[in-house]
Amino acid sequence: MEVVLMADDESILAKPTPEPDGELRYGPEDEHVADLWLPAKAAAVGTGTPLVLLVHGGFWRPAYDRVHTRHMAAALRDAGWPVAALEYRRVPGTPEATTDDVRLALREVPSQPALGAGHLPTVLMGHSAGGQLVLWAASVCPPGRLLGTVALSPVTDLAAADAAGLGGGAVRAFLGTSPAARPDLDPLRLDTPDTPVTLVHGAEDATVPLALSHTYAAAHPSTRLVAVPKAGHYDVIDPSSEAWQHVTAELTSVSKRRPL
Repeated sequence: MEVVLMADDESILAKPTPEPDGELRYGPEDEHVADLWLPAKAAAVGTGTPLVLLVHGGFWRPAYDRVHTRHMAAALRDAGWPVAALEYRRVPGTPEATTDDVRLALREVPSQPALGAGHLPTVLMGHSAGGQLVLWAASVCPPGRLLGTVALSPVTDLAAADAAGLGGGAVRAFLGTSPAARPDLDPLRLDTPDTPVTLVHGAEDATVPLALSHTYAAAHPSTRLVAVPKAGHYDVIDPSSEAWQHVTAELTSVSKRRPL
């Protein structure tokens, strides 16, 4: 019997957001900016707690920016992690604008003095399309001292996502071509990252189906896949949801690793 999923609750996107503790620039473009979320100094900078490099989703579309990650970033900060929530250009049909920005941010942001002058280990975390971007980055251009990658309800398979018409044709709009022409951007088809990968995916995600994460984990057997019961697409970025404890548990596990 076919399982019909209910539409995902998007209310987290409309909630008023807290303001970050600071902001830094990593390049010349307007979008070359990151929100900073800094816990008490004694609990973070200089003590080895990893810097979370957070990449937002939104199906790579200009309408969605880092602001909707501020609830989760604040919650991570309050739990003791320093967070840099990255912005990047989102230009339909020009994926290099996005990937060039992510590559630049991962090189420049961790070295900022406000974040410990590059001494902190790092964890990549991304949601949805941001999950695609952090999985791509972990394979192609990982930041220094990377402990691992935690991808939340990620778009792991661009070809399957395109075939399913996810996000109203979001994959083709992002790429400007067929996914078959851009295997270099498709996490499923890239080399397995050198550092551990964890996928946290809602079992009832109607926006990016859990099946995509199963496909990625099958292709990259070292991947840890956490399917969260009764969780939808946005529960994994909502600190008030029951799914949130799974996110922080996996981040805690990754944070205990040693950098390569």
